[in-house]
Amino acid sequence: MPKRKRLSAIQKAQIVLEAIREDKSVAQIATENSIHPNQIHKWKRQALEDFAQLFEDDRKGERAREVEHEKQINELYAEIGRLSAQLSWLKKKSGFKYE
Repeated sequence: MPKRKRLSAIQKAQIVLEAIREDKSVAQIATENSIHPNQIHKWKRQALEDFAQLFEDDRKGERAREVEHEKQINELYAEIGRLSAQLSWLKKKSGFKYE
């Protein structure tokens, strides 16, 4: 069984651009790159579906990540406070002297 051909993202992008330009048929591009034509069609469909995301405003997603990060930090500080209080209470009740 022949080993599968691994292509980098750049190589895939170049193949998809070539397919989008339609200077050559998909069959010709597939033959030149030793890839099945269905794979090129799949990559092309994927690229065209995700193309609009290139122009979307990333700041919305970035702000959402910042808010989530701040929320997580606040939860962690609250947990630290609870654990510190529990530790102090346990030390006090057990009579353990820690210095």
